[in-house]
Amino acid sequence: MTDPDFTAFAHAPTPIQAGLKCCCPRCGEGKLYRGFLTLAPRCDRCGLDYGFADPADGPAFFVMSGVGLVVTAFFAWIEMAYHPPVWVHLVTTFPALIIGCLATLRPVKAWLVAAQYINKAEEGRFESLGRHDFDERRL
Repeated sequence: MTDPDFTAFAHAPTPIQAGLKCCCPRCGEGKLYRGFLTLAPRCDRCGLDYGFADPADGPAFFVMSGVGLVVTAFFAWIEMAYHPPVWVHLVTTFPALIIGCLATLRPVKAWLVAAQYINKAEEGRFESLGRHDFDERRL
């Protein structure tokens, strides 16, 4: 594969744009996913290796928290305003939770991957261990 023209990346998407489009955070055109939530090994347009991306459980936490709060607030409002039978809540609340989480999980994961790329996030290291003028003789 030839080296990409890096001047083409001058108009790279913001993390939010890359998240909403579920595209490569560098070029904004390539696919980020190989499956529903499985990241592709690299961008099919610019060749960016997605090995740096490790959003872990962050997307699931943010999605479940956000969707859970919204759906629970709506559930409580419906209960206080109309007092529907329990079966109405079962038929409406659970599908709303499931559909809401599944609909927002891909864009949130893409947003976190793009934020990792833009901010050059990486695993923490203990490189400063024993530095910062720490002298054992002072103990």
